[in-house]
Amino acid sequence: MPQMGPMLWLNLFILFSFSLICFIVLNYFIFSPQKVAVSTKQSSDTEKIWKW
Repeated sequence: MPQMGPMLWLNLFILFSFSLICFIVLNYFIFSPQKVAVSTKQSSDTEKIWKW
């Protein structure tokens, strides 16, 4: 089985590192957080527990 030269290993490492960095950056920018449901309750709907 032929051995890979040092420059070929370096190229392979750079390629995988670049791919990993691109994957992480794309996941960071493409991630869309779930929208928080806005409550439409008004303050008049809530009653105080204490009556004094």
